[in-house]
Amino acid sequence: MRKVFQNAVEALADILTDGMTIMSGGFGLCGIPMTLIEAIRASGVRDLTVVSNNAGVDGYGLGILLETRQIRKMISSYVGENKLFAEQYLAGDLELEFNPQGTLAERIRAGGAGIPAFFTRTGVGTLVAEGKEVRAFGGIDHVMETGLFADLAIVHAYKADTEGNLVFRKTARNFNPVMATAARVTVAEVEHLVEAGEIDPDHVHTPGIYVQRIVQVPNPEKRIEQRTVRPVRQTEDA
Repeated sequence: MRKVFQNAVEALADILTDGMTIMSGGFGLCGIPMTLIEAIRASGVRDLTVVSNNAGVDGYGLGILLETRQIRKMISSYVGENKLFAEQYLAGDLELEFNPQGTLAERIRAGGAGIPAFFTRTGVGTLVAEGKEVRAFGGIDHVMETGLFADLAIVHAYKADTEGNLVFRKTARNFNPVMATAARVTVAEVEHLVEAGEIDPDHVHTPGIYVQRIVQVPNPEKRIEQRTVRPVRQTEDA
């Protein structure tokens, strides 16, 4: 099975359809599959449901799909950095399914593991629990959450081999690995691509069996979402 494609547009060409559900990896602007997101924008597909921890920022990440109004619904945890997101949501143009961050991660992991639902204490007694089953375990209420499984997962990895074995780096390991397991098709953009067998099996984070397509994106832009620095201290001689 040929897994390596020349570019993101080619890798997604026969996968994208209107109304599909897409998982998009990353945390903030760290580890987001920007090249694949740009290819989705170029395709023009619409009415997308996107599962992602956040919605990027204005003009970058998933924010560019909000600009073109290709996203109909977001299933997310944190969306506070995107003004356009807020405007579309408040205007009723964008549907939102909020999740506590840990619950979102577990819903994705459960979907990849074939677990249809689970119970958690997080969200009990809040708006998150409205309309959901609540059951007591050990005398403590828990709310039922369902697993998530997508038509397509797009992820960003630091390294891959031609068989699709993936290695993630630092913060990019937050959502990319679980999303790679929870979709019918997983497409990975990778910074470094090596031949099969060149990655130590003990260093593999996501086995290649979960990955159907690979695109190499060397030297991708890596933006900082918020840069916080201390003010320069003035000395008496300054």
